[in-house]
Amino acid sequence: MKTILAPVDFSAASEAVLTQAIALARALGGRVVLLTVIQPPAITSEYAALMENLSEVMAAGERNAARRLAELESRARTAQVPVESVQLNGPPIRTILDQATQLGADYIVMGSHGHTALYDLLVGSTTHGVLLRAACPVIITPGPKPAKAARAA
Repeated sequence: MKTILAPVDFSAASEAVLTQAIALARALGGRVVLLTVIQPPAITSEYAALMENLSEVMAAGERNAARRLAELESRARTAQVPVESVQLNGPPIRTILDQATQLGADYIVMGSHGHTALYDLLVGSTTHGVLLRAACPVIITPGPKPAKAARAA
């Protein structure tokens, strides 16, 4: 059975990722592993007062991610595709690549947010980082088009 790893961040692009992962799993007789990675916030000494609430904030984020991941998993089950979900903490690129290796993923399906090259240069792109380092094929699905671009098309 082929394994399709589908990292999701619950942005609008996650819908396209789920749809593509389900279609690929159906075509290949495979299974989908939904993955969400929660990146711990970077805290500096300037925000020491906030560190007291850090565990509460992380716990709330983890609960929210688990709920949303379960919703996506349920939709994949409704589409009659074998699916499981994984929620991990850590740096997104490294965690996705490690999970792909551990699962023996045959494909990784990821979304693109459609940011500009300048944005990706300044902020970075998880999808681009995975694409450059993955040992298996990476399928990149475009996210929804902004309303302005959709009207012009």
